[in-house]
Amino acid sequence: MLLKFTKMHGLGNDFVVVDAVSRKVFFNKQQIEKLSDRNWGIGFDQLLVVEPPSNPDMDFRYRIYNSDGSEVEHCGNGARCFAKFVLDRELTNKHIINVETKRGAIQLRVMNDGLVTVDMGEPSFMPNDLPFTADVSDSLYSLMVEEEELFITPVSVGNPHAVIKVDELLDEQVARVGRLVECHERFPNNVNVGFMQVISSEEINLRVYERGVGETQACGTGACAAVVAGIKQGWLSPKVTAHLRGGDLHIEWQGEGSPILMTGPAAKVFEGQIYL
Repeated sequence: MLLKFTKMHGLGNDFVVVDAVSRKVFFNKQQIEKLSDRNWGIGFDQLLVVEPPSNPDMDFRYRIYNSDGSEVEHCGNGARCFAKFVLDRELTNKHIINVETKRGAIQLRVMNDGLVTVDMGEPSFMPNDLPFTADVSDSLYSLMVEEEELFITPVSVGNPHAVIKVDELLDEQVARVGRLVECHERFPNNVNVGFMQVISSEEINLRVYERGVGETQACGTGACAAVVAGIKQGWLSPKVTAHLRGGDLHIEWQGEGSPILMTGPAAKVFEGQIYL
């Protein structure tokens, strides 16, 4: 089958986006792994599939696959690319788009300046929602990794994250600790790992080791998780700029009972076709 695709990125977090509304397309794990290979395939962090909604109140269904073929619940950078894709392909003319995901409904707003704001829903700090194994519910937990004690804030923003506050962002720490925490036994479904350096109450530096992918240039849900964790701990104010390797995201959270709002860019790189 000849597969038409669009290559996109959100702050360097790159995606292949496929229209499964106009034509039915199905992928298996091996196909996704082959397509994601940066030497033998197209290369991407995640595959985004645009499908018709199952709920008549929604505009689309949005499915997300990591480069290892696993399907995940949410992706903030991908959601912004999704919004630009459906408008560019004239699958909709709406600038407020309601979308089904594996974790539930989200709303995307395409602004006049081309930036996209994603209503990411409410975060959860409950261990069972990640899931995370803990005897009691708390906002900060001790985690032992190779005889090293880390202090983490687990938070679900539709997918699971462990946020670690650090004084410096070191390559060795992100690679080694990120890999070990991702697969830690206390996270039965594995976890995304964020390393956050607080610059001020309104500004952070962030690097994210993504579950099933490794470190990426940017992670939208990771930025949301880091900011709400920082607000929860009293380190950050309700509006924060997160500096990631690929660029900046603006995150707003007014506290318990409020949704997270994430604003940032999305860009098309090229269109192409490949035999699947």
